Amino acid sequence: MHAAQMLSTHPQAKKNDALIRCIEDCADCAQTCTACADACVAEDDVAMLRQCIRLCLDCADMCGAMGAMASRQTGDNRAVLKAALAACAAACQACAEECGKHAHHHAHCRICAEACTSCQKACEEAGGSLR
Repeated sequence: MHAAQMLSTHPQAKKNDALIRCIEDCADCAQTCTACADACVAEDDVAMLRQCIRLCLDCADMCGAMGAMASRQTGDNRAVLKAALAACAAACQACAEECGKHAHHHAHCRICAEACTSCQKACEEAGGSLR
């Protein structure tokens, strides 16, 4: 990941390790959720995985947007950023819970639940780090 390197070169960025972790976890979670949804579609019992697919795709979209928003350092949009971090954490929590229901049958759901839980925590910590 290059988030820390990029932000260290930005003339207006303030050092914020929690935000950097969030950017990196969001990128990882977006990829993991997209791959999990794709793997769910390939499963024989895809009908039972519809909600999982939906939440994975919602989470992937939210994490992608969150990573992009958190990477922007010029100007200030703190209120919106904090709201987006909270929404991303909620999307990650919902996806982790749903994937957790399928984790005993599908390894991709177990991995996705882990990534979502990590990203949820990172978003919560980043939100708390914004002053």
